[in-house]
Amino acid sequence: MAQHTFEPAIFKVNTASGSGTSFYLKDKKIFVTNYHVVGSYKQVSLQDMSGSRYLAHVVLANPHEDVAFLRTLEDFDNVPQLDFHGNDSLRQGDKVYVAGYPFGMPFTVTEGVISAPSQLMDGKQYIQTDAAVNPGNSGGPMINDKGKIIGITTSKFNNADNMGFGVPATLLTEEFEALQSIAGHSFNLVCGSCSAMISERSEYCNNCGQNIDLKYYDEPLLTDLAVFCENSIASLGINPVLTRQGPEFWEFYVGSSMVRLFVYNQSYLYATSPINQLPTQNMPALLDELLSKDVLPYQLGIYQNEIYVSYRVHISDVFSPRQEKIKNNVAGLFTKANELDDYFVEKFGCKFSTHSLKMRNV
Repeated sequence: MAQHTFEPAIFKVNTASGSGTSFYLKDKKIFVTNYHVVGSYKQVSLQDMSGSRYLAHVVLANPHEDVAFLRTLEDFDNVPQLDFHGNDSLRQGDKVYVAGYPFGMPFTVTEGVISAPSQLMDGKQYIQTDAAVNPGNSGGPMINDKGKIIGITTSKFNNADNMGFGVPATLLTEEFEALQSIAGHSFNLVCGSCSAMISERSEYCNNCGQNIDLKYYDEPLLTDLAVFCENSIASLGINPVLTRQGPEFWEFYVGSSMVRLFVYNQSYLYATSPINQLPTQNMPALLDELLSKDVLPYQLGIYQNEIYVSYRVHISDVFSPRQEKIKNNVAGLFTKANELDDYFVEKFGCKFSTHSLKMRNV
């Protein structure tokens, strides 16, 4: 393909356990990804190339084939239609593109060829390619040179050099048929033995009697610290699911300021916000201000040419009698960030942080 046209249909998937990739099928109004990307979470966050996030519900999970379908309440009519390669006539040497968010990084496309159209691994057939596939690419599309989907990228096999694998798109036929009977955003599990759809929590398949592992129904438990952080985020009127960026890591906007919550060195909880870029002039005066300005209980600092306001607390204090005060301090950081960024612009000629929503209006 001389020009990629499929990028807007590819979304990052974020959970409390990590991130992956998905792609939108406009004609079916669903997102497709790997099951191992969403795991047993029933709600996840989808993120487009602009950084906007959307709450998605897992409506179909097939752990046996490593496939999951997601639905949202949002309208994505402006997203380009992705079509599937209509048959299984893939050939060795055919060009292939792997699109997604490797390691949670920004969107990338890697190019390669099909090394084996039908590689048997762990008792299943996969498309093998020499295109770079890394953790985070999982769930994204494998696309041929005509812009059609031939498979779902999977990075489950990441110990092999110069090899990537994909679940063949031809395996999705039964899932697409089952999708027609799924109403709303209810969760449905596909039996790994007979492929029947199980719509209610059950220890066995009503169709074939196969035992069902109840772990597929139960949401992963959050740590006590994660519960504290997500309660703090929820108190701001923000859905914590939309802020999850991996294990005990959250990122979101309050006002114009981007805020991150994360654990450092398994000892400290940090809340931090990049507020301004360093100016080209007035540096001595700015440094004096950063060292002397009283913003307690917060702290000002510089990292990679940007000014940050931060709050740090030892994890043990989070579960002390000071818990409510700490929660208020975490929430207060967001107000302080939106106050200070304007202050440094007006007094020292700083630009807003590259992460600030105010930069979009400059």
